[in-house]
Amino acid sequence: MLRPIIKIVRLTSLVLTGVATAMFLYQRMDRAARDRQLLGWAGKLMRILNISLRVSGSPPAGGAVLVANHVSWLDIHVLHSLLPVRFISKAEVRDWPLFGQLAKASGTLFITREKKSDAIRVNQEMAAELEAGECLAFFPEGTTSDGQEMRTFFPSLFQPAVDAGCPVIPAAIRYRDLSGGPCLEAAYHGDMTLLGSFWRIAKLPGLVVEVTFLPALLNNGNHRRELAKQAEAAIRSALGMH
Repeated sequence: MLRPIIKIVRLTSLVLTGVATAMFLYQRMDRAARDRQLLGWAGKLMRILNISLRVSGSPPAGGAVLVANHVSWLDIHVLHSLLPVRFISKAEVRDWPLFGQLAKASGTLFITREKKSDAIRVNQEMAAELEAGECLAFFPEGTTSDGQEMRTFFPSLFQPAVDAGCPVIPAAIRYRDLSGGPCLEAAYHGDMTLLGSFWRIAKLPGLVVEVTFLPALLNNGNHRRELAKQAEAAIRSALGMH
């Protein structure tokens, strides 16, 4: 029982350090320095939790949209450990203890999905970021699953990619235990609390995260619904889901 407690202590220290850095140092850094800081922080989180990454395919560069299936709060940090990217996230994440502060500091764009006006605002901000050459990422399911199934992709946030004609890169994320089987403990879904999820993951001896960056989707004026369907189909295929 001592090992997970040590992990929680180290993780808490890492989060507090990250929040302090974000509050007091980020405003003095340029974008490139903040990106390096964020990638380094996410890499430390992976090491504390003994997470091994297996990556295939090519991560997107700037001026692109990355979309992925959503299994865990870890998804964001896994992707942050691999590439500099700005996330679009549900507004509730902003209020998470400590992690909400980190999300704000990393440039996350928050959206209240129930408000149409908020979707319009976020789409405008996304378009501006894409024009500036940023890589944006979101989870089109709108919520997490247990990793054994996927929900239908919402098409609304694909609109800025359609308008900009920028590449859309689907990515498939899968969690495995150290023996190679599905790691259901990594999932954060349903009525599970964030602290409860931390504890479940901390108790694991380690886990493996497979990230597959799939070929860019053709984006030559397709309707956002069609683009969402293509992205969903590509990720389902990569994960062996129907």
